[in-house]
Amino acid sequence: MSRADCGVERIEARFHGEGFSPHRHDTYALGVTLYGVQTFSYRGEDHFSRPGNVIVLHPDELHDGAAGTEDGLVYRMIYLPPELVGAASDYRQALPFVAKPVIDDREILNALADMLADLGREPDDLLLADVLARISDGLDRHAKCTRATLSPVARAAVLSARDLLTDCCEESVRSDVLEKVTGLTRFELARQFRRVMGTSPHRYLMMRRLDKAKALLAKGDCLAGIAHHLGFADQAHFTRHFRKTFGMTPGRWVTLNAAR
Repeated sequence: MSRADCGVERIEARFHGEGFSPHRHDTYALGVTLYGVQTFSYRGEDHFSRPGNVIVLHPDELHDGAAGTEDGLVYRMIYLPPELVGAASDYRQALPFVAKPVIDDREILNALADMLADLGREPDDLLLADVLARISDGLDRHAKCTRATLSPVARAAVLSARDLLTDCCEESVRSDVLEKVTGLTRFELARQFRRVMGTSPHRYLMMRRLDKAKALLAKGDCLAGIAHHLGFADQAHFTRHFRKTFGMTPGRWVTLNAAR
């Protein structure tokens, strides 16, 4: 696993059979299958990816993952925060939605190969900017739709809400507080937030809590202590959210993280 300072996460996964139970990310997930057949359920349908295919999963979409044959599976993925995808197109448009999660696109494949070639070393700024621009262009190309222009006021409001949710993720943030910060009603903010960030303010807040939870797990903190510190009702509540988000229990995550 590799995670850059800007929040870009890269992984390589190897397994037989079922790898991940249904879960969601608040990022774009783009990947390449290196060996075997990758199967997953997404938006009510089963899909298959083979070596050379590109997988594109939109933020906040439920999916699982498994090896499609007894030979097992090897693949690499990159997780891109939606604000980076938006920044690559100057926030002129809402987030691109690619309807087909498995595509053949040599340009996106080459961009991913550049980013995923060396997981042991963080990409430098120039490479990251180049890859993001190429991926953003590819996503726009496959979205095949005219998307409404995002006003500077709406973008600024969403980013203000994002910053507050990030800074206060261990607390309970109320809608009226976000209304005061952004100048938008809670309903308009919800619409605009999803356009820019690909998910809801509530889901974004929960993901920031779970990101902190992973850091605490890596340090060896106990589950009950993490749950209390991050505002979950109890350990079981924390575990349910963790499994729903990452497709595995906190205990399994700790085991896999320690093995890397």
